[in-house]
Amino acid sequence: MPRKGKYISHKNEQKLIEIGRLILRFMNTNSSKIYNYKQIADGIEYKNPRQRELVIQALHKLQGSEKIKEVEKGKFIVNLKIAGTLTGVIDFNQSGNAYVSVEGVEDDVFIHSKNVKDALQGDKVLIVTYHFKGKKLEGSVLEVLERTRTEFVGTFQVVAHKDFGFVVCDKKSIHTDIFIPRSKFGGAENGDKVVVKMTEWRPGDKNPQGEITKVLGAPGEHETEIHSILAEYGLPYEFPQEVELDADKIDRRITDEEAARRWDMRDICTFTIDPKDAKDFDDALSIRKLENGNWEIGVHIADVSHYVVPGTILDDEAYKRATSVYLVDRVVPMLPEVLSNDVCSLRPNEDKYTFSAVFQLNDKAEIQKQWFGRTVIHSDRRFTYEEAQERIETGQGDLAEEINTLDRLAKIMRDERVRNGAITFDRSEVRFNLDENNSPIGVYFKISKDSNHLIEEFMLLANKKVSEFVSLNGKGGVSNNTFIYRVHDDPNPAKLEALRDFVSTFGYKMNLDNTKKVAESLNKLLSDVKGKGEENMIETLAMRSMSKAVYSTEPIGHYGLGFEYYSHFTSPIRRYPDLLAHRLLQHYLDGGKSPSKQELEDKAKHCSSMERLAADAERDSIKFMQVKFMEKHLGETFTGVISGVAEFGFWVEIPENGAEGLIKLRDLVDDSYSYDAKTHAVYGHKTGKRHQLGDQVQIKVVKANLIQKQLDFKIVD
Repeated sequence: MPRKGKYISHKNEQKLIEIGRLILRFMNTNSSKIYNYKQIADGIEYKNPRQRELVIQALHKLQGSEKIKEVEKGKFIVNLKIAGTLTGVIDFNQSGNAYVSVEGVEDDVFIHSKNVKDALQGDKVLIVTYHFKGKKLEGSVLEVLERTRTEFVGTFQVVAHKDFGFVVCDKKSIHTDIFIPRSKFGGAENGDKVVVKMTEWRPGDKNPQGEITKVLGAPGEHETEIHSILAEYGLPYEFPQEVELDADKIDRRITDEEAARRWDMRDICTFTIDPKDAKDFDDALSIRKLENGNWEIGVHIADVSHYVVPGTILDDEAYKRATSVYLVDRVVPMLPEVLSNDVCSLRPNEDKYTFSAVFQLNDKAEIQKQWFGRTVIHSDRRFTYEEAQERIETGQGDLAEEINTLDRLAKIMRDERVRNGAITFDRSEVRFNLDENNSPIGVYFKISKDSNHLIEEFMLLANKKVSEFVSLNGKGGVSNNTFIYRVHDDPNPAKLEALRDFVSTFGYKMNLDNTKKVAESLNKLLSDVKGKGEENMIETLAMRSMSKAVYSTEPIGHYGLGFEYYSHFTSPIRRYPDLLAHRLLQHYLDGGKSPSKQELEDKAKHCSSMERLAADAERDSIKFMQVKFMEKHLGETFTGVISGVAEFGFWVEIPENGAEGLIKLRDLVDDSYSYDAKTHAVYGHKTGKRHQLGDQVQIKVVKANLIQKQLDFKIVD
């Protein structure tokens, strides 16, 4: 009997350990969330009274070993420092090693390539952590909890005389090839660029299995590579037929009944200012002088919410896309062309429904009155930025007086914004002149001038004031209205300190005592480096020290703009958050109650994620065009500036065209070089020669790889 009793006790102990593992695995799916025991029991599907009693015992056991903490009676959270298992997102580098970022943990956890199991780039993974040789914290992947994607772009390679092949993925962060049996070739030939869907990854298999779902064409060809970029980021180029049909059914008429429900502003001077190649015009300005001497300025935004209604397939598709994507040679719009370029576009000499922010400003650009609501307008003129700039510089031309008045008011507002802590990043953007086949024949830089700043200031004013109106119209000056904000957190202090230390080597000083001093220092730094050799490098490092702007329901402010409340309101044709802001503003104007915050937060996260994908795709298309442009310059020598430094080499940018190429350390034959992270430099062990961020060097273009979108340079004396 005693032996039997001891055996049962041991079995119970093992059972509690196993339940503890299940509990930690469940709690680690959201390691920052607080759970009660019922949520935990439901989460591991222990639902009858006896099972729940075991869950309680297992919780006490985990609490005793400090793997979980009881934050209040009956409520528990994972103790991230002790638990041993963590949940996070995995990010691979080119070597096959990876890092897992865990919410609530400052430092990413290193994962050696032999311990990544079947995880792929961006997957949500469960890892176990340990101290390697008692020192450095490392981890091993236990399980992939959520695949971030199952479709990839790569080159198909058929194994000679075999009934199978492999897809070698374009992205170096995808560290494994995908096995394709003959029955899943999907019509692909050896060497084709393809889209492959991963179908399974069996335990013990070196490679996942997949099937080819689309043949894109021959690698390196223009259309193939552009469609590869779209496929890589899961961005659909065409709209489903039912969405196009839904858009075609929209009533395009401007009716007297609908106009009567709006402020009719069709008789007020109104115009648009946009890039010369723009096809969708989602904002217009109106201006008139009032009898009291003030200026009435209307910021009119296309009323997309009038046409795109929640619950329709048109709205579902717009939300799915969340943003328009601007590649070098084409636009992948959020809305079908009938809406983006026609119905909603504020084209000249046409009546249009708009959602407007109308301000009464005095000559000091101080707001005397403001109004928000639906309007109907008639744009009298379409200006390009160049045409508007000509009127600012010369004072001549139609509507020159109106444009110069807006420019004067905009400059007052911009100066005040900078005084209040806005950071004045004003980097030029690379653009391409394309021939009839969309091949690059020239490169130029888009530089913001007064006409650009004019539009920017009035759009910022509308975005800020709409956000404040929704957020500050409650008791005590703050409302409980749920809204979607564009937020930009304070910079990482460690990155700012690193920036200060680095720029001090060039003789620049920074004051990091408080938020205002940081902003003043950054603006002075950006001004001081203008026209200097180190300008681009320091601007790049300053931007890297900033947090990323995202969408959120929490109004934490926008650091870069110096605004306490800020939302995107002015581009609903190309950004879904702006459409959400329009709907919410009208909802509150109609006296509606605050909707679900969690539901809107989920939408904000989705929009932020899609925005990042779009930015990555746009960056890839620019890299592709730069490599294509530089193909014509193989063997030529240029003066470049070192724009980035890493353990394996450094990048050099050619200022006249923005092209960036890599110089590998292994190709530097005059010495053995090592990387110095603190000074952003590599140095030779024998010669002491240094190549540092910002240094000017002579390079030769030796290779242009269109598939990898990469240029290789060589240092020349």
